[in-house]
Amino acid sequence: MKRILAVLAVAGLIAGCGGGSGGGSGNRLSIATGGTTGVYYVYGGGLAKQLSANIANTQATASVTSASIENIKLLATGKADIGFSQTDTAADAVNGTGSFTEKQPVKALARIYDNYSHVVVAPGVKADKVADLKGKTVSLGPPNSGTQVVARRMLEAAGLNPDTDISKQQLSINESVQAVKDGTVDAFFWVGGLPTAGVVDLATSKPDMKILDTSDVLAEMQREYGEQYVGLDIAMDAYKLDGKVRTVGIANVLLVPDSMDEQLAYDITRTLFEKKQELIAVHPEAENLDPELAQQVQPVTLHAGAARYFQEKS
Repeated sequence: MKRILAVLAVAGLIAGCGGGSGGGSGNRLSIATGGTTGVYYVYGGGLAKQLSANIANTQATASVTSASIENIKLLATGKADIGFSQTDTAADAVNGTGSFTEKQPVKALARIYDNYSHVVVAPGVKADKVADLKGKTVSLGPPNSGTQVVARRMLEAAGLNPDTDISKQQLSINESVQAVKDGTVDAFFWVGGLPTAGVVDLATSKPDMKILDTSDVLAEMQREYGEQYVGLDIAMDAYKLDGKVRTVGIANVLLVPDSMDEQLAYDITRTLFEKKQELIAVHPEAENLDPELAQQVQPVTLHAGAARYFQEKS
Protein backbone atom coordinates (compact mmCIF):
# COMPACT_ATOMS: atom_id res chain seq x y z
CA MET A 1 0.00 0.00 0.00
CA LYS A 2 2.86 2.43 0.84
CA ARG A 3 4.30 1.84 -2.62
CA ILE A 4 0.96 2.52 -4.29
CA LEU A 5 0.52 5.75 -2.34
CA ALA A 6 4.08 6.83 -3.18
CA VAL A 7 3.54 6.20 -6.88
CA LEU A 8 0.25 8.09 -6.84
CA ALA A 9 1.86 10.97 -4.96
CA VAL A 10 4.66 11.23 -7.51
CA ALA A 11 2.21 11.07 -10.39
CA GLY A 12 0.18 13.87 -8.83
CA LEU A 13 3.27 15.98 -8.30
CA ILE A 14 4.38 15.57 -11.87
CA ALA A 15 0.94 16.66 -13.03
CA GLY A 16 1.11 19.64 -10.69
CA CYS A 17 4.61 20.62 -11.76
CA GLY A 18 4.51 20.26 -15.52
CA GLY A 19 3.03 22.29 -18.31
CA GLY A 20 1.98 25.40 -16.37
CA SER A 21 1.72 28.84 -17.92
CA GLY A 22 4.86 30.33 -16.37
CA GLY A 23 5.44 32.27 -19.59
CA GLY A 24 6.78 35.72 -20.30
CA SER A 25 9.71 36.88 -18.23
CA GLY A 26 9.02 34.61 -15.26
CA ASN A 27 11.40 32.12 -13.70
CA ARG A 28 11.53 28.63 -15.13
CA LEU A 29 13.37 26.52 -12.60
CA SER A 30 14.68 23.03 -13.29
CA ILE A 31 15.28 20.89 -10.19
CA ALA A 32 17.81 18.08 -10.71
CA THR A 33 16.81 15.14 -8.51
CA GLY A 34 17.53 11.41 -9.00
CA GLY A 35 15.79 8.18 -10.00
CA THR A 36 12.00 7.98 -9.93
CA THR A 37 11.82 5.58 -6.95
CA GLY A 38 14.32 7.54 -4.85
CA VAL A 39 13.63 10.23 -2.27
CA TYR A 40 15.30 13.05 -4.24
CA TYR A 41 12.72 12.73 -7.01
CA VAL A 42 9.68 12.65 -4.72
CA TYR A 43 11.03 15.49 -2.56
CA GLY A 44 12.02 17.48 -5.63
CA GLY A 45 8.55 17.10 -7.12
CA GLY A 46 7.02 18.40 -3.91
CA LEU A 47 9.43 21.34 -3.82
CA ALA A 48 8.70 22.16 -7.46
CA LYS A 49 4.99 22.32 -6.72
CA GLN A 50 5.53 24.67 -3.76
CA LEU A 51 7.92 26.95 -5.64
CA SER A 52 5.48 27.21 -8.54
CA ALA A 53 2.62 28.06 -6.19
CA ASN A 54 4.43 30.47 -3.86
CA ILE A 55 6.99 32.45 -5.88
CA ALA A 56 5.43 34.91 -8.31
CA ASN A 57 5.84 34.20 -12.03
CA THR A 58 7.70 30.96 -11.34
CA GLN A 59 7.27 27.53 -12.91
CA ALA A 60 9.45 24.80 -11.41
CA THR A 61 9.81 21.22 -12.63
CA ALA A 62 11.62 18.18 -11.21
CA SER A 63 13.89 16.28 -13.59
CA VAL A 64 15.04 12.65 -13.40
CA THR A 65 18.85 12.36 -13.18
CA SER A 66 21.58 10.02 -11.97
CA ALA A 67 21.71 12.23 -8.82
CA SER A 68 24.58 13.98 -7.03
CA ILE A 69 27.48 14.14 -9.51
CA GLU A 70 25.26 14.71 -12.54
CA ASN A 71 23.18 17.27 -10.62
CA ILE A 72 26.25 19.36 -9.81
CA LYS A 73 27.47 19.20 -13.40
CA LEU A 74 24.03 20.33 -14.58
CA LEU A 75 24.13 23.28 -12.18
CA ALA A 76 27.64 24.24 -13.25
CA THR A 77 26.71 24.25 -16.94
CA GLY A 78 23.46 26.15 -16.50
CA LYS A 79 21.25 23.16 -17.37
CA ALA A 80 19.64 23.06 -13.91
CA ASP A 81 18.83 25.71 -11.33
CA ILE A 82 18.49 23.65 -8.13
CA GLY A 83 20.07 20.29 -7.38
CA PHE A 84 20.10 17.69 -4.64
CA SER A 85 23.49 16.33 -3.57
CA GLN A 86 25.18 14.36 -0.86
CA THR A 87 27.70 16.41 1.08
CA ASP A 88 30.63 14.12 0.21
CA THR A 89 30.04 14.71 -3.51
CA ALA A 90 29.44 18.43 -2.89
CA ALA A 91 32.74 18.59 -1.00
CA ASP A 92 34.55 17.06 -3.97
CA ALA A 93 32.81 19.57 -6.25
CA VAL A 94 33.85 22.72 -4.41
CA ASN A 95 37.38 21.38 -3.93
CA GLY A 96 37.78 20.15 -7.51
CA THR A 97 38.63 16.60 -6.42
CA GLY A 98 37.21 13.11 -6.88
CA SER A 99 34.83 13.13 -9.84
CA PHE A 100 35.58 16.79 -10.62
CA THR A 101 38.70 18.05 -12.37
CA GLU A 102 38.14 21.64 -11.27
CA LYS A 103 36.20 23.54 -8.62
CA GLN A 104 32.50 23.73 -9.42
CA PRO A 105 30.63 27.09 -9.14
CA VAL A 106 27.91 26.00 -6.71
CA LYS A 107 26.62 27.20 -3.36
CA ALA A 108 24.18 25.73 -0.86
CA LEU A 109 20.71 26.77 0.19
CA ALA A 110 20.39 24.30 3.06
CA ARG A 111 21.28 20.98 4.54
CA ILE A 112 17.98 19.11 4.36
CA TYR A 113 18.15 15.51 5.66
CA ASP A 114 20.51 12.54 6.03
CA ASN A 115 20.98 9.70 3.58
CA TYR A 116 21.37 6.09 4.69
CA SER A 117 23.66 3.66 2.89
CA HIS A 118 21.73 0.55 1.91
CA VAL A 119 23.65 -2.57 0.90
CA VAL A 120 20.77 -4.74 -0.23
CA VAL A 121 21.44 -8.47 -0.62
CA ALA A 122 19.23 -10.75 -2.71
CA PRO A 123 17.44 -13.69 -1.06
CA GLY A 124 19.66 -16.75 -0.74
CA VAL A 125 22.95 -14.87 -1.17
CA LYS A 126 25.44 -15.51 1.64
CA ALA A 127 26.79 -12.17 2.77
CA ASP A 128 26.79 -10.65 6.25
CA LYS A 129 29.24 -7.77 5.73
CA VAL A 130 30.59 -5.69 2.86
CA ALA A 131 33.75 -7.83 2.52
CA ASP A 132 31.54 -10.85 1.79
CA LEU A 133 30.57 -9.29 -1.55
CA LYS A 134 33.91 -10.40 -3.02
CA GLY A 135 33.33 -12.43 -6.18
CA LYS A 136 29.66 -11.51 -6.38
CA THR A 137 27.68 -9.52 -8.96
CA VAL A 138 26.98 -6.13 -7.40
CA SER A 139 25.45 -2.90 -8.65
CA LEU A 140 27.26 0.20 -7.39
CA GLY A 141 24.58 2.63 -8.59
CA PRO A 142 24.44 4.54 -11.87
CA PRO A 143 27.38 6.52 -13.28
CA ASN A 144 27.57 10.10 -11.98
CA SER A 145 25.67 9.25 -8.80
CA GLY A 146 26.50 9.91 -5.17
CA THR A 147 25.59 6.28 -4.50
CA GLN A 148 28.50 5.14 -6.63
CA VAL A 149 30.90 7.43 -4.76
CA VAL A 150 29.86 5.94 -1.43
CA ALA A 151 29.73 2.37 -2.76
CA ARG A 152 33.30 2.50 -4.03
CA ARG A 153 34.53 4.02 -0.78
CA MET A 154 32.71 1.41 1.30
CA LEU A 155 34.16 -1.46 -0.74
CA GLU A 156 37.66 -0.01 -0.47
CA ALA A 157 37.22 0.43 3.28
CA ALA A 158 36.32 -3.28 3.43
CA GLY A 159 39.54 -4.16 1.61
CA LEU A 160 37.97 -4.79 -1.80
CA ASN A 161 38.83 -3.35 -5.21
CA PRO A 162 35.52 -2.16 -6.76
CA ASP A 163 36.82 -2.82 -10.27
CA THR A 164 38.34 -6.29 -9.83
CA ASP A 165 37.00 -7.98 -6.68
CA ILE A 166 33.35 -7.93 -7.75
CA SER A 167 31.47 -8.30 -11.01
CA LYS A 168 30.49 -4.65 -11.24
CA GLN A 169 27.16 -3.37 -12.51
CA GLN A 170 26.14 0.31 -12.72
CA LEU A 171 22.37 0.30 -12.34
CA SER A 172 19.86 2.88 -11.17
CA ILE A 173 17.76 2.13 -8.10
CA ASN A 174 14.87 1.10 -10.36
CA GLU A 175 17.11 -1.22 -12.40
CA SER A 176 18.80 -2.62 -9.29
CA VAL A 177 15.48 -3.57 -7.72
CA GLN A 178 14.38 -5.28 -10.92
CA ALA A 179 17.73 -7.07 -11.22
CA VAL A 180 17.28 -8.60 -7.74
CA LYS A 181 13.78 -9.70 -8.71
CA ASP A 182 15.17 -11.24 -11.91
CA GLY A 183 18.10 -12.88 -10.11
CA THR A 184 20.75 -11.12 -12.21
CA VAL A 185 22.56 -9.38 -9.34
CA ASP A 186 23.53 -10.63 -5.89
CA ALA A 187 23.44 -7.24 -4.20
CA PHE A 188 23.21 -3.53 -4.83
CA PHE A 189 24.21 -0.29 -3.15
CA TRP A 190 21.72 2.51 -2.66
CA VAL A 191 22.22 5.70 -0.69
CA GLY A 192 19.01 7.55 0.12
CA GLY A 193 16.42 8.61 2.65
CA LEU A 194 13.84 6.52 4.49
CA PRO A 195 11.76 5.04 3.14
CA THR A 196 12.96 4.69 -0.45
CA ALA A 197 10.06 3.58 -2.64
CA GLY A 198 12.18 1.17 -4.69
CA VAL A 199 13.38 -0.65 -1.57
CA VAL A 200 9.81 -0.70 -0.21
CA ASP A 201 8.80 -2.40 -3.45
CA LEU A 202 11.56 -4.99 -3.17
CA ALA A 203 10.92 -5.71 0.52
CA THR A 204 7.24 -6.22 -0.27
CA SER A 205 7.89 -8.72 -3.07
CA LYS A 206 11.05 -10.27 -1.56
CA PRO A 207 10.70 -10.02 2.25
CA ASP A 208 13.64 -12.40 2.71
CA MET A 209 16.03 -9.86 1.19
CA LYS A 210 18.35 -8.20 3.71
CA ILE A 211 20.23 -4.97 4.27
CA LEU A 212 23.77 -5.40 5.58
CA ASP A 213 25.19 -3.84 8.72
CA THR A 214 28.05 -1.69 7.40
CA SER A 215 29.27 -0.24 10.69
CA ASP A 216 32.57 -2.12 10.34
CA VAL A 217 33.70 0.13 7.44
CA LEU A 218 32.76 3.45 9.06
CA ALA A 219 36.01 4.09 10.95
CA GLU A 220 38.13 3.57 7.82
CA MET A 221 35.87 5.85 5.78
CA GLN A 222 36.13 8.54 8.45
CA ARG A 223 39.91 8.15 8.60
CA GLU A 224 40.18 8.51 4.84
CA TYR A 225 37.47 11.12 4.15
CA GLY A 226 36.60 12.79 7.44
CA GLU A 227 33.63 13.14 9.76
CA GLN A 228 31.18 13.77 6.92
CA TYR A 229 30.40 10.05 7.28
CA VAL A 230 28.50 9.11 10.44
CA GLY A 231 26.87 6.03 11.92
CA LEU A 232 23.07 5.86 11.53
CA ASP A 233 20.45 3.20 12.22
CA ILE A 234 17.99 2.12 9.54
CA ALA A 235 14.74 1.37 11.35
CA MET A 236 13.60 -1.58 9.27
CA ASP A 237 9.93 -0.91 9.95
CA ALA A 238 10.35 1.67 7.17
CA TYR A 239 10.35 -1.39 4.92
CA LYS A 240 7.83 -3.39 6.97
CA LEU A 241 10.66 -5.59 8.26
CA ASP A 242 11.84 -6.17 11.82
CA GLY A 243 14.74 -4.70 13.77
CA LYS A 244 17.31 -2.08 12.84
CA VAL A 245 20.54 -2.05 10.86
CA ARG A 246 23.59 0.10 11.61
CA THR A 247 24.99 1.77 8.54
CA VAL A 248 26.97 4.70 7.15
CA GLY A 249 25.11 7.99 6.90
CA ILE A 250 25.81 11.11 4.86
CA ALA A 251 23.98 14.45 4.84
CA ASN A 252 22.18 15.96 1.84
CA VAL A 253 22.30 19.56 0.69
CA LEU A 254 20.25 21.60 -1.76
CA LEU A 255 22.59 23.37 -4.19
CA VAL A 256 22.27 26.19 -6.71
CA PRO A 257 24.69 27.93 -9.11
CA ASP A 258 26.73 30.55 -7.27
CA SER A 259 25.48 33.08 -9.84
CA MET A 260 21.82 32.71 -8.80
CA ASP A 261 20.09 35.99 -8.04
CA GLU A 262 20.14 36.68 -4.29
CA GLN A 263 16.42 37.39 -4.03
CA LEU A 264 15.52 34.21 -5.91
CA ALA A 265 17.76 32.14 -3.62
CA TYR A 266 16.10 33.83 -0.64
CA ASP A 267 12.62 33.07 -1.99
CA ILE A 268 13.45 29.41 -2.65
CA THR A 269 14.88 28.98 0.86
CA ARG A 270 11.91 30.76 2.43
CA THR A 271 9.47 28.56 0.55
CA LEU A 272 11.37 25.41 1.54
CA PHE A 273 10.91 26.16 5.23
CA GLU A 274 7.54 27.92 5.19
CA LYS A 275 6.00 24.99 3.29
CA LYS A 276 7.57 22.31 5.47
CA GLN A 277 4.20 20.72 6.35
CA GLU A 278 3.24 20.45 2.70
CA LEU A 279 6.58 18.80 1.94
CA ILE A 280 6.16 16.36 4.84
CA ALA A 281 2.91 15.26 3.22
CA VAL A 282 4.96 14.39 0.12
CA HIS A 283 7.78 12.58 1.94
CA PRO A 284 8.49 12.16 5.68
CA GLU A 285 12.17 13.13 5.30
CA ALA A 286 10.98 16.75 5.11
CA GLU A 287 10.27 16.44 8.84
CA ASN A 288 14.03 16.92 9.28
CA LEU A 289 14.02 20.47 7.92
CA ASP A 290 15.51 22.61 10.70
CA PRO A 291 16.82 26.18 10.26
CA GLU A 292 19.75 25.64 12.64
CA LEU A 293 20.90 22.35 11.12
CA ALA A 294 20.25 23.67 7.63
CA GLN A 295 23.17 26.10 7.88
CA GLN A 296 25.70 23.28 8.42
CA VAL A 297 26.71 22.91 4.76
CA GLN A 298 30.52 22.96 5.09
CA PRO A 299 32.72 22.88 3.07
CA VAL A 300 30.16 24.35 0.67
CA THR A 301 29.36 28.04 1.21
CA LEU A 302 25.82 29.21 1.87
CA HIS A 303 24.39 31.34 -0.92
CA ALA A 304 23.92 34.96 0.19
CA GLY A 305 20.16 34.71 -0.31
CA ALA A 306 19.90 31.65 1.93
CA ALA A 307 22.20 33.23 4.51
CA ARG A 308 19.93 36.30 4.62
CA TYR A 309 16.87 34.11 5.24
CA PHE A 310 18.55 32.28 8.15
CA GLN A 311 19.79 35.57 9.63
CA GLU A 312 16.24 36.92 9.64
CA LYS A 313 14.97 33.78 11.39
CA SER A 314 17.67 33.65 14.07
